Amino acid sequence: MGKIMMTATERRKEAAGRVRAAEDAVARLRAGLAGVGVKLPSLRVDPVSCAADEPTPLVDLGRCSVETAMRLSVQLEAAAAHDS
Repeated sequence: MGKIMMTATERRKEAAGRVRAAEDAVARLRAGLAGVGVKLPSLRVDPVSCAADEPTPLVDLGRCSVETAMRLSVQLEAAAAHDS
């Protein structure tokens, strides 16, 4: 069966939906991390990954201080221990 062709408008809407989904993921991740006292200052949607005609957004976790990395690892370890 052949591939169904999308109109330019449909492609733009689909692309916008992917970018919105990435923005939502960043917001949820930021809120979840804040809830356990961790802030990734560079957390964002990677703008380069959204620049193509058909973007495939990536979430850029970015850079953080060693202190922030340690806080994040403590929270992940605690969650893993809780799940065991």
